Amino acid sequence: MPEQVAIVETPRDAFQGLTRLIPTAEKIRYVSALLAAGVKHLDVGSFVSPKAVPQMADTRQVMEAVRGDKSVEYLALVANERGVERAADCGGFDTLGFPFSFSNEFQLRNTNKTVAETWPMVERMVALTEDHDCTFLVYVSMAFGNPYGESWDEDALLSFLKTLVRTGIRHIALSDTVAVARPEQIRQLVQRTRAEFQDVKWSVHLHGRPDDWRYGILAALDAGCRRLDGACGGLGGCPFAQDHLVSNVPTEGLVELCEAHGYECGLRKEALLLCVRLARDLQALYA
Repeated sequence: MPEQVAIVETPRDAFQGLTRLIPTAEKIRYVSALLAAGVKHLDVGSFVSPKAVPQMADTRQVMEAVRGDKSVEYLALVANERGVERAADCGGFDTLGFPFSFSNEFQLRNTNKTVAETWPMVERMVALTEDHDCTFLVYVSMAFGNPYGESWDEDALLSFLKTLVRTGIRHIALSDTVAVARPEQIRQLVQRTRAEFQDVKWSVHLHGRPDDWRYGILAALDAGCRRLDGACGGLGGCPFAQDHLVSNVPTEGLVELCEAHGYECGLRKEALLLCVRLARDLQALYA
């Protein structure tokens, strides 16, 4: 029996990388196609300020149209306590994710708060999420380095992660926000975190270029990671990467790579290819 790798499909990350607003009906059509392809871990959208991220203003309407499959883990991103309450009011979410950067500069740019100012809010959000019977997932952005000239040190990162765990967080995604991670760095960090924090669920959210994303994924798999984020067609990028070739890892390539190395992902390939075509159509219309 092949070992299972959980693929987290991230239309939220894909959509917010497009500059023109996608009609809600188009989002629902696309997300429904992902579910029909067998996606079991779905990052639907985010409950953040519609002024800051107008592309996500209709997350509730999208979720109300696609929720209900008990076999699917529905995820949403939140930026503060108000976001947790809005997600809970919508209903149907299993996991709420929060982007917390190891880089103080990026945390300021992304949330208008320093890392030190963010810790008390994280503690409150953990308690709120537990009250609403959801899992709180922290995306540790800039986990492998940053473009701001700030120093990166693995021991300092481990100290940061240790504080997250003491706060009560049991699911952490190591995120290569700007595609700077080296494969050996990914392998070593995933191995070390899994060994030191055995009661934590670990996943990786990598960005990459068309010619190099596979090396990081193989390093994560080799280190024992079995939960990986992707987006059909590699849709979506990172505006902080300063490289237009940097995008999300393409789900179709991720599945092909995993299966070539003996893992099972549980997605229907023909239906997944339809999602890839839809993603490319969205990019052509709304980029």
